[in-house]
Amino acid sequence: MHLPFFYGWLIVVVTFVTMAIGVNARTAFSLFFPPIISEFGWERGVTAGAFSFGFVVSGAVSPLIGRMMDRLGPRAVMELGVALMGGGLLLAPLTTQPWHLYLTIGVLVGAGSVCLGYSGQSLFLPNWFIRRRGLAMGLAFAGVGIGSVTLLPWVQHLIEQTGWRTACTAMGILVLAVLAPINFLLRKRPEDIGLLPDGDAAPSATSAAPRSNVVDPVWAGTDWTLGRALRTARFWWIAIGYFCGLYIWYAVQVHQTKFLLDIGFSANVAVWALGVVSLLGIPGQIWLGHLSDRIGREWIWAISCAGFAICFAALIALKFAPVLPLVYLMIFTQGALGYGLTSIMGAVVLEIFQGKQYGSIFGTIMLAALAGGAAGPWATGVLYDLSGSYTSAFAIGIAVSILSAVAIWRASPGKVRAVAGQMHKAHIRSDAG
Repeated sequence: MHLPFFYGWLIVVVTFVTMAIGVNARTAFSLFFPPIISEFGWERGVTAGAFSFGFVVSGAVSPLIGRMMDRLGPRAVMELGVALMGGGLLLAPLTTQPWHLYLTIGVLVGAGSVCLGYSGQSLFLPNWFIRRRGLAMGLAFAGVGIGSVTLLPWVQHLIEQTGWRTACTAMGILVLAVLAPINFLLRKRPEDIGLLPDGDAAPSATSAAPRSNVVDPVWAGTDWTLGRALRTARFWWIAIGYFCGLYIWYAVQVHQTKFLLDIGFSANVAVWALGVVSLLGIPGQIWLGHLSDRIGREWIWAISCAGFAICFAALIALKFAPVLPLVYLMIFTQGALGYGLTSIMGAVVLEIFQGKQYGSIFGTIMLAALAGGAAGPWATGVLYDLSGSYTSAFAIGIAVSILSAVAIWRASPGKVRAVAGQMHKAHIRSDAG
């Protein structure tokens, strides 16, 4: 296959489109949330629990998806995700009881989203790039933001005009019609089609040996199986960091629309806020992903966690001063900074545990991450039901943000493999060795 550009960029485009539709199909639950509560009168904790239950399901299947990726590759995983998510969205309009919502949005959409979302894409996309890994993943995952500013207003319009059931059905049809065909273009790694990462030319007998980015040769030279990884502190620090990262992400995302409505903002402002967060995530993910190739993954994770901490502080302040400048601060720090987490999520694990069982290791770590995604919306809803306020839940979010940043610093991927902008550290270490 001869193309005028590196095939890896086509992989980025397919991932971009898949993320735009697949992730926002799940995010749309935040828009379905108010009309479902209005129609059925269920408690917020019970209703939000369907979304959280989806993360429990995602977590349960994540290690299986990782092993499936190791054995069958991305096409099989993505098409399974399309079938599950599309089926869940088409069946959800039949809901009359809470357990119906848990089965469709929870089990089917939840299991499908772990394939189509950040977890599934991070299992193979990092293989295609080394020097520009952060940039490539930032570009691919920016599809979420484009999807948000195009799909979410469309979904909200459908909800207002024809009800949440029609909107849900339309999303299901979109998932099946667009994603099923394009994911056949995916390949697991460039070597599968005779290429090298970053589109580099194969080294000749006279060319200089490629420069290594390995900082810790002993660690990098280990054959990392899942069992060996589980016995390292680094594995558990990543697990803690990812649990906390998805906790704060989804605690805000699921509840911010209802919170803004509660404190007196219009539905238009609340929906606009949700969309603009993801819109700002587009340049945020691209720039922070690119910056991570220069200064290291740990710094970018810390910057993103700081963004979420400021976002939570702004939400707390909004209860006492419901003014638009605080809404703007909440939106900017959440989108432009916080969403940078996703551009390095795959890179952190790959640079520490690169090897044949990377998919299984990453999938198992995502079990912890998705547990955080489940805990965030559920705990936030329960704390609201108990106290009648989101203040304590948002304060906890600040503490969880700090813990997440500390955990990834302790994991220290930069002490195993250097990013492109820090290659001098690998060079010095290899000279010393």
